[in-house]
Amino acid sequence: MTANIIDGKVVAERLRAQVADEVARLRADYKLQPGLAVVLVGEDPASQVYVRSKGEHSLAVGMHSVTHRLPEDTRQEELIRLVAELNADPLIHGILVQLPLPRHLDEKAVIAAISPDKDVDGLHVVNAGRLASGLPALVPCTPLGCMIMLRETLGDLTGKRAVVVGRSLLVGKPIAQLLLAADCTVTIAHSRTKDLPDVCREADILVAAVGRPRMIRGDWIKPGATVIDVGINRVPFDDPEKAAQGKTKLVGDVAYKEALQVAGAITPVPGGVGLMTVACLLQNTVTAARRIAGIES
Repeated sequence: MTANIIDGKVVAERLRAQVADEVARLRADYKLQPGLAVVLVGEDPASQVYVRSKGEHSLAVGMHSVTHRLPEDTRQEELIRLVAELNADPLIHGILVQLPLPRHLDEKAVIAAISPDKDVDGLHVVNAGRLASGLPALVPCTPLGCMIMLRETLGDLTGKRAVVVGRSLLVGKPIAQLLLAADCTVTIAHSRTKDLPDVCREADILVAAVGRPRMIRGDWIKPGATVIDVGINRVPFDDPEKAAQGKTKLVGDVAYKEALQVAGAITPVPGGVGLMTVACLLQNTVTAARRIAGIES
């Protein structure tokens, strides 16, 4: 018996369709077109791909979309000035500064400069504090996508034992808060947790977000558990011949083939959580637009 595969493509397509319907309703009923601004500094190839994808998807669901591409040597004050202009722009409801930034720029200061009401990445300390306090907040996109997948797979999460391996501000801490809000009993673990395999085996829901390829082995997983693999790691091919040619592939933080034999359901890498991130960014932009305009969901 093998685990059910949680297909990120199917779930993301369904979410994008819901967002498109909501955008059409806001435009028709309130003359409100949600607007997303993405800021890219430098020439990082992966970031360029992500930014292009975000722009294309936002246009596809009927949003107003702008992309600001700045040179690698952009100064801190120039970037902060652009963020301030976007904060003041009534046509923009969501601002995303693509990370990582070039090393000479202060990411924390840039994130702090974004209006919390337009912080669709959910990284501003105000949104983090609101999430921790159980108040309405803009939630980081990847944890939001994980929760949508979990609810579609398991339904009511009340009483489930959840273990989150990873404590990052972007994924580990916010998804732990979301799981707590869903009435799970939550443990946050990490690479230095004592007896980590035993801790993982307690989980009905295991979220792997530690950033280490295939760290979570099959025998770390409770039989029948639901596994959400957030990791995206590029590694050489297992085939020595392909590896010798320099070919690489994407793998998660979970040893997928091993986990398939134990888990009840699992997200693949690629094809799982990653596909949900852009869809949740669109959803966050609609949420921000509604809140800024004072329109109830």
